[in-house]
Amino acid sequence: MKITLIAVGKIKERYLEDAIGEYSRRLGRYCRMEIIQVADEKTPDKAGPALVRQIKEREGARILAHIKEGAYVVALAIQGQMMSSEELADRIGKLGVGGRSQIIFIIGGSLGLSEEVLGRADLLLSFSPMTFPHQLMRVILLEQIYRSYQILAGTPYHK
Repeated sequence: MKITLIAVGKIKERYLEDAIGEYSRRLGRYCRMEIIQVADEKTPDKAGPALVRQIKEREGARILAHIKEGAYVVALAIQGQMMSSEELADRIGKLGVGGRSQIIFIIGGSLGLSEEVLGRADLLLSFSPMTFPHQLMRVILLEQIYRSYQILAGTPYHK
């Protein structure tokens, strides 16, 4: 199975880069891991709705350019479905058994994801109704993917 994480913007903090590197390394035992960073757009402080939509559309076009046909796409969105770690593990496991060779997880920028990206997603996933920094969300997501593989393998990590 190939797991791809597409995220808007660059990681600016060394400690986040280290954590992302650690979970990517750990995941290498279970899947082929790829992280794609697409450029974010500068957003003025008082951007109106039309400009916000344009920014999300430009970022969305960059994201969509990396989505391969046949991939199962999970977009992180506050309005998405919440699930437990066990439910996420079960979903990943069933996709693998069902013949899906690639799962793509998408984390948008500070404004969220475009309607086109949300529409392409097979699953909208929410980690919480709270807002998290999108850079930190990469670490949280990678840890949960790693936890999913640990659950599927029956290791004590999850306990």
